[in-house]
Amino acid sequence: MTTRTRRGRSIAALVTTFALFGAGTATATPATGPAAQAAPNISVSAVQADLAQLQSIATANGGNRAHGRPGYLASVDWIKGRLDAAGFTTRVQTFTRSGATGYNLIADWPGGDTSNVVMVGGHLDSVAAGPGINDNGTGSSSILEVALAVASSGFAPTKHLRFAWWGAEELGLVGSTYYVNSLTSAERSRIDAYLNFDMTGSPNPGYFVYSSSGQPSGSLALQQTLSAYYASIGVPTELTSVGGRSDHAAFASAGIPVGGTFSGAEVTKTAAQAQKWGGTSGVAFDRCYHRACDTTANVNATALDRNADAIASAVWTLAG
Repeated sequence: MTTRTRRGRSIAALVTTFALFGAGTATATPATGPAAQAAPNISVSAVQADLAQLQSIATANGGNRAHGRPGYLASVDWIKGRLDAAGFTTRVQTFTRSGATGYNLIADWPGGDTSNVVMVGGHLDSVAAGPGINDNGTGSSSILEVALAVASSGFAPTKHLRFAWWGAEELGLVGSTYYVNSLTSAERSRIDAYLNFDMTGSPNPGYFVYSSSGQPSGSLALQQTLSAYYASIGVPTELTSVGGRSDHAAFASAGIPVGGTFSGAEVTKTAAQAQKWGGTSGVAFDRCYHRACDTTANVNATALDRNADAIASAVWTLAG
């Protein structure tokens, strides 16, 4: 997750949380009929194995997976290979930033109505200071395992599913912005929803759902779809205004409904939040945010598991 907005304001000025309760009454419409299937449980051990692979890639390539560094392209190649083997149609989109080539990985699952696309994404790059396992290996690996579950489960979504791993997010949301700007107006209009998952396994976690306030029409249904999943497993959530801080921002600017989940970054967990979620008050949600210690040891397995299942639930609900 980038520390700056596109206007350069500090995150402290942008991140505001709201209580979930009283957030509105509209509800997302669940899938019905033959396409309606229960989302599978996403194996947290599989997600952790993916994180170990990203850690290994970083270790073998100077300790990071940053834009313009060999660890980032190795990460793209590894995920692309997994998706190709599972039957996805993949493409790598290139762009240039700071004199280096950047890469977005886009993966389409064959079938579904291509006039109604549900898109799920998160950034794959780390900062140069470390391997970026929570930020954002967690979101990247969880999205990968959800995509692989689509392939292995026999899920036949009514809508078309597209997954994305963005480059150069840490330099200012570069890859996702490039992608959205590369779309024609007709292509943008076909995207019904974009869900973003950035930092989903913070070691002192919170359970935040992107607020629909100020976002394009249709975002409320995405917010409530994600909130409803957490309510179903008895986990309280808070709404968070992520602002221009992650890759949903370019989609929102284009008028595309957006949503997502977040387990917290460098902001300090309050006493009330610790009472609600456990963990330690007075300590950051992620003390290793943008540091070399953001390794596989910097991940809370429970938060990782819950967020991966929330992603799957949203995909099955919205695409069905």
